[in-house]
Amino acid sequence: MVPGMSWTRGEPLTDVHRERLIAAGLEPEVLVGLELREITGPLPEWWHEGGNALYLRDGFRLDERLIDLLGFYPFSDALIVVATDITSMQALLVGGDRPTIFIGPDTSMVWGEIYCGGDSSVILSGGLVATSRAQIDARNGGSIVTAPDQLWAANVYVATDDMHRLEDGETGQRINPYGAHIRLGEHVWLGRDAIVTGHVEIGDGAVVGMRSMVRNQKVEPRTAVAGVPARLIRENVVWSGEDTP
Repeated sequence: MVPGMSWTRGEPLTDVHRERLIAAGLEPEVLVGLELREITGPLPEWWHEGGNALYLRDGFRLDERLIDLLGFYPFSDALIVVATDITSMQALLVGGDRPTIFIGPDTSMVWGEIYCGGDSSVILSGGLVATSRAQIDARNGGSIVTAPDQLWAANVYVATDDMHRLEDGETGQRINPYGAHIRLGEHVWLGRDAIVTGHVEIGDGAVVGMRSMVRNQKVEPRTAVAGVPARLIRENVVWSGEDTP
């Protein structure tokens, strides 16, 4: 079977699914001009029984290997919209009820991995270049939203939660993030091995240095931050994807 050549394509993106993407953080203009059609088969019976929906942009392939991996965790009412070539990705996983994923145009995640849990969302608006092995993880009702124009160096890790509970020994209160929300503005550069986790907002044009961790922080637009935890290094920066003097 030639990857992506055997899928049966059905109707365009429904209004209900369009509104669900917008509610999850996708700007409506990103969908303008995208010819998205639902993949109706061949898919396993459990896919249809669970009320799941998978849309693919016309003219793009979809690797059957990624679809096979989707069955690793039980889920239902999943919405997955792919508007770019993701054949180089390592894994696309969902779990629980009502996970939502949008992978926008001109997104490249070589050997990247995405996990989206129940009532959680991953919205990659497009123009994202993750050079190698990026990991994205949204769970416990959390969300990750990236505006267009992202440059992520190798091994970037973006996660809403720590995946395990950490609590105060006396009060029993949870002290690490749970169902956090992460927002990355336009034209953001994440350096190699950068970690973004917890409730985070990174402003337009910001730079996060190599091996830095932004955790439960707000990074102002056009600033450079670095360290663990990240701290302000410089204000009023402008960065370019070109390596020029």
